[in-house]
Amino acid sequence: MARVLVTEPIAEDGLEVLRREADVDVRHGLSHEALLSVIGDYDALIVRSETQVTADVLASAKALQVVGRAGSGVDNIDMQAATRRGVVVVNAPEGNTIAAAEHTIGLMLALARHIPAAEASLRSGAWQRSKFIGVELRGKTLGLVGLGRTGAEVARRARGLEMNVTAYDEWVGPER
Repeated sequence: MARVLVTEPIAEDGLEVLRREADVDVRHGLSHEALLSVIGDYDALIVRSETQVTADVLASAKALQVVGRAGSGVDNIDMQAATRRGVVVVNAPEGNTIAAAEHTIGLMLALARHIPAAEASLRSGAWQRSKFIGVELRGKTLGLVGLGRTGAEVARRARGLEMNVTAYDEWVGPER
């Protein structure tokens, strides 16, 4: 049975799927040195963005066949070293799309309603409600640069807030 090392938090349902097919060890927060000392025992490694999969990690990973990146990008993985060693690198670019879009909308709402400033004022002992009324997002125009997965989800949610959405993306046609 394949051995899989998971070094960062991933969804429990994803772990359940892995456990049906492999022997899974979840070891969050490994130092670089600790990762070097244990990686040789594993066939697969699953990371997010914190774990640095460097050339020395890959060199220590004698049995490693695949590195899975839970999320988009592979900037924390030495792709050249992985290729030289024949290690396949895969990612899950849609894994955090909804979370990123919701976070973006949440930040927009917080800024439109002055929530950070109001919270700081309240914590200092003041209650200045009229100073922090803010503005409605309904009817406002949101400009997006990039209409990929996350940008499209932000646009969808902004339209749900009755915002006008305009976007620029050199890879997306004007009809979209």
